Amino acid sequence: MDQIQLYLVTDEAACIGRDFFWVVEEAVKGGVTMVQLREKSLGTRAFIDRAKRLKDLLQPYNVPLIINDRVDIALAVDADGVHVGQSDMYYDTLNNLLPKGKIIGISAEKQDDVFEAESWDISYLAVSPLYATPTKTNTEKPWQTEGLKWVKSNSRHPLVVIGGLNITNSFEAMQNGANGIAVISAICSAKSPREAAQSLLASLTTHSLI
Repeated sequence: MDQIQLYLVTDEAACIGRDFFWVVEEAVKGGVTMVQLREKSLGTRAFIDRAKRLKDLLQPYNVPLIINDRVDIALAVDADGVHVGQSDMYYDTLNNLLPKGKIIGISAEKQDDVFEAESWDISYLAVSPLYATPTKTNTEKPWQTEGLKWVKSNSRHPLVVIGGLNITNSFEAMQNGANGIAVISAICSAKSPREAAQSLLASLTTHSLI
């Protein structure tokens, strides 16, 4: 897959009352390169409906749609890929369920996760959480910068960092081994999701030119 840069993970609550699809499209117009649909409370039919609509929105921009956790939803809408935690489904089962060529993202919350994923043919490893974040509290201790360096030296996979990323620390993450950053509130809660995405992407682009 192409190198990951700016990855939006959706959260309707973080959109602070604004239209969910407007927020996502504005973010994509600002330069988001991948979108993960993360829904913990929707029923299956509502999740499918939202995923279909989001896929239709993203296709003209050539931005991949990733489904969080729900492999059945990903299959139902022919999404571009899935993202799961290592406790959610065995990799072999996941790989057998998905058609060839789909994006597979796996979270790594501790060192054992990194070692386990080394033998897997995945698209990216998500270092989670990099920093403490109020969006997700049921996680292991944050990796911090030194932890990210450790993952980089012990993993062969492209790395996405998530958790507490914003305009002030994304450059540091890229300097220390990340291939891309994943954000929620830094874009979804911004006054202008498009401008927030542009600013974040600019910091990553600046890094790539150095």
